[in-house]
Amino acid sequence: MLIHNDCRHFRGDIPCTPHKLHGVHCEGCTFYDPAPQKVLIIKLGAIGDVIRTTPILSKLKAQYPKALIYWVTYSPDVLPDAVDIKLTLNLPALLQLEETDFDLAINLDKDREACALLNRVKATEKKGFSLKAGKCEPISASGKHKFETGVLDDVSKANTKSYVEEIFEICDLKYEKDDYVLENPFAGKKNWELDKTKKVIGLNTGCGGRWVTRLWEEKNWTELAIALIAQGFEVVLLGGEQEDAVNKRIAAGSSAKYFGHFPMKIFIDEIAQCDVVITQVTMAMHLAIGMKCKLILMNNIFNRHEFELYGRGEIIEPPTGCDCFYAPSCTRESNGGIHCMKDITPEMVLSAVKRTLSSESR
Repeated sequence: MLIHNDCRHFRGDIPCTPHKLHGVHCEGCTFYDPAPQKVLIIKLGAIGDVIRTTPILSKLKAQYPKALIYWVTYSPDVLPDAVDIKLTLNLPALLQLEETDFDLAINLDKDREACALLNRVKATEKKGFSLKAGKCEPISASGKHKFETGVLDDVSKANTKSYVEEIFEICDLKYEKDDYVLENPFAGKKNWELDKTKKVIGLNTGCGGRWVTRLWEEKNWTELAIALIAQGFEVVLLGGEQEDAVNKRIAAGSSAKYFGHFPMKIFIDEIAQCDVVITQVTMAMHLAIGMKCKLILMNNIFNRHEFELYGRGEIIEPPTGCDCFYAPSCTRESNGGIHCMKDITPEMVLSAVKRTLSSESR
């Protein structure tokens, strides 16, 4: 019996989807789709970094149009259908990857486990970062820039390339403002009870627990929500479990809508309802970019050039600057000063929303 084990649909352990749906066998199968090449992407986390790595998929698909695309990560739920095999880094995945021959393997993480994984897989060509003497190093000159910005603060501060541009450089791909690839699997499945006759403004109030120096004060969010509603906007509060209590208080104090916190797939759909998302640097920022929302991004501790907004918004920073590059605590506050995020006012953000929306009619 003929078996096409090079077919994209063939699993080897269970029947393929065309056989289950149509009863076809390999001989004469019209669904036969040979995949003679295999490409591996290693990008483990965080979720936002995984999402903003997806722009490379379009170029890799063009370069390897028939290849099976593997991606190993800690966040497989956000990977699009363009990825054929989505793996979470664990022992079963490691065993599978070690016994698979790849044409190209790319590691875009400088974490030691990711670098070690690239060392262990077999590939005709490897790009990105590997492990040498127990530490990360770039495989070739194409990864040198990203490597140096990760280990030298002065080089990182002087950088003018976006993260997306940097990873294209590592992969030796031409960057042409290639957009995020993020799907909304929950689209149309929930009535969000929003007045779509108005522009919907999403306020993502949290920023995670790693760099709390990014956090904007609760009273500012409340004042902003009140001001936006007064200007005729529909306002919805966004966040996860960590922001639940805060968002409930803001909703009570402003009449903004708050539907609660949701699993990732539903949260993506909630963000997709928004015309504009206002956020600090966090996962929701990347979800908003992926859903092609307009974005007002409040940034203080990161290099603003790192973020690619694709012309769909603007970045607001404290007018007094920030003294804490990639720092988890504010040096100004510890020395008796005022946290730089307090210099970003609700009026500044409201003006940015108006500018961003007015650009739609130009």
